[in-house]
Amino acid sequence: MLASSPDKGIVFQLSPGQASDSTEGATVVACSSKRFRSTPYLVMDRAYEGDPMRNFASQSGFIPIVPPKSNRLFPWTYDRRLYNKRNDIERLFHRLKNFMRISTRFDKLDLVYSSFISLALVCIRLKYLC
Repeated sequence: MLASSPDKGIVFQLSPGQASDSTEGATVVACSSKRFRSTPYLVMDRAYEGDPMRNFASQSGFIPIVPPKSNRLFPWTYDRRLYNKRNDIERLFHRLKNFMRISTRFDKLDLVYSSFISLALVCIRLKYLC
């Protein structure tokens, strides 16, 4: 799970492969709500479009931006321009996968693996600053 804000940085959390996206997403939203008060929008994938997750995001102080699934009886409107910003996060995941050690997960310990993710994020940021 990954959350980002242009002025505060990135928050990520490792989760087991069998864990549900929505339960892990709730912990990242709870962590991010304490840290990213200046960012009121929470752009989410359709995996998080359920009512409990959207309500939790609203209660945490965010405005959820997520498209409804096509089989919803009562679909809602959302800001398509802001939802297209999710592409930035998808591109960041692509850049992270260019680091062989991260994409293949050589490391057994979560601490070492998350340290290399942090290092890769710093390298990516420095590359685009210069």
